[in-house]
Amino acid sequence: MEKAKASPTSHSYYSQRLRLHYLDWGNPDAPPLLLVHGNRDHCHNWDWVAQELRDEYHIIAPDFRGHGDSQWVNGSAYSSSEYIYDLAQLIHQQNLAPLHIIAHSLGGGVALRYAGIYPEHIKKMVVIEGTGAPPSAYNPDPPHIRMRNWIESTRKMSGRLPKRYESLDDAFNRMHDENKHLRMDQAKHLTIHGSNQNEDGSYSWKFDNYTHVMAPFDITIEQSRELWGRIEAPVLLVSGKESWFGQIKRPDPTKVFQNARHVTVDDAGHWVQHDQLDKFLTLTKDFFAE
Repeated sequence: MEKAKASPTSHSYYSQRLRLHYLDWGNPDAPPLLLVHGNRDHCHNWDWVAQELRDEYHIIAPDFRGHGDSQWVNGSAYSSSEYIYDLAQLIHQQNLAPLHIIAHSLGGGVALRYAGIYPEHIKKMVVIEGTGAPPSAYNPDPPHIRMRNWIESTRKMSGRLPKRYESLDDAFNRMHDENKHLRMDQAKHLTIHGSNQNEDGSYSWKFDNYTHVMAPFDITIEQSRELWGRIEAPVLLVSGKESWFGQIKRPDPTKVFQNARHVTVDDAGHWVQHDQLDKFLTLTKDFFAE
């Protein structure tokens, strides 16, 4: 008999006076599990994972500032530090620690930095392609060049209007074109939850365009690796064999952690949790059960 599907409840919390959104999948007496999405994604990216793990864990899935149903920011550089604070506030306010975390891409990088700051708060982590860093972390340009480029990029972004699609189907087609691994029903689900209808009837993505322009200075890659080295909990790093992420030459991240291993999933791109859901769930469940 097929397991009945659950519907999460929507909630808000506050971080630096911003009203931020998260989904709570119930089961509050179970161990807490935080699901953290990537850049320009939203909390509903985890719906399929949450459905399968909700009986064993109390699942919380937040929307970062400027994403999903969380508020956009006036005057923010959408820095890694701000995202870390948002995560720290949710964990603190909801008394979630110690907890398990599954995180993807930008969310993985943020969660790993948080874990290095508060290693005592982490039980186990699964991180999908989250050991990169914002462009500023690798930027060798002198400060005046970095600041000039950031100023000019931000100025250009101020004149950039959200992309408008004439129909929800047009937005869906764009979503599906970006990731051919997505099933049609997945792409439709992500489009419905990831877009708003404008007053003229068109549709636009929920994320703030300013998330394209991140802070010119933030935690460096060397400082990030120092934080990773403080994580005492076991970490499973997951990547997709067909993802662009693996094409970038980086030192083996597992050597930096105290207890980490890396798994590459075949027939998967950057969104392993979508592209190979069953394989990802098996990896995660086995890892959490160890």
